[in-house]
Amino acid sequence: MTEPTGITELLLSRIRDVADYPEPGVVFKDITPLLADPGAFAALTDALAEAAGRTGATKVVGLEARGFILGAPVALRAGLGFIPVRKAGKLPGATLSQAYDLEYGSAEIEVHAEDLTAGDRVLVVDDVLATGGTAEASLELIRRAGAEVAGLAVLMELGFLGGRARLEPALAGAPLEALLTV
Repeated sequence: MTEPTGITELLLSRIRDVADYPEPGVVFKDITPLLADPGAFAALTDALAEAAGRTGATKVVGLEARGFILGAPVALRAGLGFIPVRKAGKLPGATLSQAYDLEYGSAEIEVHAEDLTAGDRVLVVDDVLATGGTAEASLELIRRAGAEVAGLAVLMELGFLGGRARLEPALAGAPLEALLTV
């Protein structure tokens, strides 16, 4: 097998399709082979860190859970602080929370109240943009904390689920960068 030459080819070659997971009819995009390959993981980290630089971000937010895996090394590579946005009830101390709707019900995310302040420009990093619900809630949470949204960067956008269109108003002109669109 020949080695992929471009970032797109490299990333795609390290993402495995898993049929009928987590339920029949769904093709799950498994990024664990990408994470297990230090060269591919470094290339991904570099590409997302470059996005942080282009946006003028001063902090990186990672969305639970795989956004933590990607966001922390991106922040480190870009020389920025990393802020985890977690599911409700997972952070000790004072938090800000944001509820959002799911297909069947609702969920809530939180951030430590003191982690984001006025003057912060925040890049949200996650693995996949699907419907955009969690990302949209995180953008609202960032603004409620007094910070500015610098943008959203994801490894992969599932274009057929319409997340980008949903996020356009919430992004308010901030860029959305997807390294891959499927």
